[in-house]
Amino acid sequence: MLAKRIIPCLDVTLDEKGATVVKGVHFVNLREAGDPVELAKRYNDEGADELVFLDITASAYGRETMVDVVEKTAEQVFIPLTVGGGIKSLEDINKMLSAGADKVAINTAAVKNPEIIRQGAEIFGSQCIVVAIDCRRNYDLSLAENLIEVNGKKCWYEVVIYGGRKPVGIDAVSWAKRVEELGAGEILLTSMERDGTKEGFDIPITRRIAEEVSIPVIASGGAGKKEHFYEGFVKGKADACLAASIFHYREVEIMEIKKYLREMGVPVRI
Repeated sequence: MLAKRIIPCLDVTLDEKGATVVKGVHFVNLREAGDPVELAKRYNDEGADELVFLDITASAYGRETMVDVVEKTAEQVFIPLTVGGGIKSLEDINKMLSAGADKVAINTAAVKNPEIIRQGAEIFGSQCIVVAIDCRRNYDLSLAENLIEVNGKKCWYEVVIYGGRKPVGIDAVSWAKRVEELGAGEILLTSMERDGTKEGFDIPITRRIAEEVSIPVIASGGAGKKEHFYEGFVKGKADACLAASIFHYREVEIMEIKKYLREMGVPVRI
């Protein structure tokens, strides 16, 4: 069995003071967590398997991803680096890979123009193309394609874009299967319901998508303690678990999680 991966995430914004890592709850109420380059180096040194850098306001404000910060981050890490946010063309993908990213994560642009997934995979290789799927529960069953039971109630999960600002009426399970067909090499799945709550990953949707596709699924949103990672891997069937605030604020150490997972029989790299 392949080793399961622990991935810290840097949600980065840009203002007059420069680039800053932030973290919120349900994609809002952001608070600062530090310098992206310094945090990236720390996670590289602390045993993270990979790193995700998301420019969370680039798409919403129509600007490009901050290339200079990506370059500085890539110089400090020697583990795979995925960069997302504001990537909307093949030129953007090439720019990020040239800046030092190993993979790019595409969300809004993929929904608006799915062909970018196919074209990106053909030109740069599927291993470089991560499709980020942000989703939230929708209890209007008249629109449902794939019903999922959560706490005794049936719902479906709707894809949202622009950093969670705009629902698009697309079923997340169906979209996950389609992006795999288009050539995506990996899915980064974030549940808005769980984002920043520290109540655990959204297991029902994570498990459903992991069962429906054959490419790796990264669970994101809700990690609050080491047990949540075990649940994400074992109950959610995720290939990797991503977290932000618990690492930024040193609530749990990466190696502490890995040692716990190994004791519980989950294969990890230590």
